[in-house]
Amino acid sequence: MQPLHARYPFMAAAREAVEAAAVDLGEVVATDEAVVERALERVQSAITNRTVGEPHRQTRVELLSYPVARVLVSLVDQHVCTRKYAEAEAETAYDRFVEAFERTTELKSTQGSQVSLRDLLAEFDLGSVVHERSDGYWIEVGPYLEMAADQRGDEWRLVNRTLADGRVAITRAELHVLLKQAIRHRVEDGLPFDVPDAIGQELTDEAEQIREVLSELDLTREIDTVVPELFPPCMKALLDQVQKGEHLEHHSRFAIATFLVGIGMTTDEIVELFQVNPGFGEEATRYQVNHIRGETSPTEYSTPACSTMQSYGDCVNKDDLCERIAHPMGYYEQKLDDSEDDELTDWRDEQDEGGDEDAADA
Repeated sequence: MQPLHARYPFMAAAREAVEAAAVDLGEVVATDEAVVERALERVQSAITNRTVGEPHRQTRVELLSYPVARVLVSLVDQHVCTRKYAEAEAETAYDRFVEAFERTTELKSTQGSQVSLRDLLAEFDLGSVVHERSDGYWIEVGPYLEMAADQRGDEWRLVNRTLADGRVAITRAELHVLLKQAIRHRVEDGLPFDVPDAIGQELTDEAEQIREVLSELDLTREIDTVVPELFPPCMKALLDQVQKGEHLEHHSRFAIATFLVGIGMTTDEIVELFQVNPGFGEEATRYQVNHIRGETSPTEYSTPACSTMQSYGDCVNKDDLCERIAHPMGYYEQKLDDSEDDELTDWRDEQDEGGDEDAADA
């Protein structure tokens, strides 16, 4: 086990080093407290800080903490945890290889704990599809489309790229970003997996600690899509009550309002939605929503976790996905991720279209 393997544990050479050492993962989680603690730190830090934390001074502990961290992510089995963990591992690797590249020639052979661009390209079978040019690189169209699929921004769309002979022109910095995406996909591949009972039992407390962190934090990405049919059952029920003009308790109004704020609805849109509710007052409702948003208060409030929804009796009509996710926003995010973008119609767009049709008829 070499320092290079510990710095880049997703690489095939790292996996081979662990296999060559005949490591028994069950024995490790049962007897090696340092490895388990470092693995727990990797996951918790990924959730809260988008990094896997400071590396352990011992190469063996640092390297073995990676497969144990993957076990913990699999035991927790929540989409937002898997995503955050893979992103953090990729972000950490990205910071490390960019720093290494800045200190040496990118195509220089691997030395010590550092990796070269040639190594990373070979790791992801890109050596023959990426070629140097005067001010950057060329990459073949197929690999480019696959690696850039997750990138946001019009600059990544093929129509906005320089294209010649089936190759796309990219800068050095863009190649680094694409490699980070390849690393994220490598880390995320196969997660979560079935964990043997003997190993899972040894890590019960650690998995529960991670679940507690998840339940306390709002861990969703920025969302600006309103698709009611994908709402978690609890929010569907509350929205239905709002639209029927039924009375909602304060905790229920707070829950649905924070959820709607969290998915990108404006104060005006939420106020309009609540107009049919008994005792509606526009000024009071607007103040409450802005208070939740943090505009009239020092705190920006998050949607209550599932445990809180349960304690207030707002958790209803649970489905299979509810059993695996600890936060309504996490539920909604996974539903969005599982849907094709071209199949999603924002509720607000439908309202606008309806208004345009009414205006045309008038």
